[in-house]
Amino acid sequence: MAEKGSPTMQKQASLALSLAEKCRQIQVERKRGETSDDVILRIAVEWNSPVATNDRELREKLRAKSIPVIFLRGKRRLELEGALS
Repeated sequence: MAEKGSPTMQKQASLALSLAEKCRQIQVERKRGETSDDVILRIAVEWNSPVATNDRELREKLRAKSIPVIFLRGKRRLELEGALS
């Protein structure tokens, strides 16, 4: 997409790639019976870290634990829900 899309798509894809390059992957062990949401919630609590997701159920679980959530509002805006410490 960054090479063959429309000019707008190329710009957006390039921005997404540059953001992705700044991220790092981590290996996390899943405990017996844990769902993916449970793992995300557990790590966010352990690391005192905000979570970026548009998953409604996960956002509710994060809110219940007072974990800040970053989500897409509309098509162009990111919104932060909760306070960063």
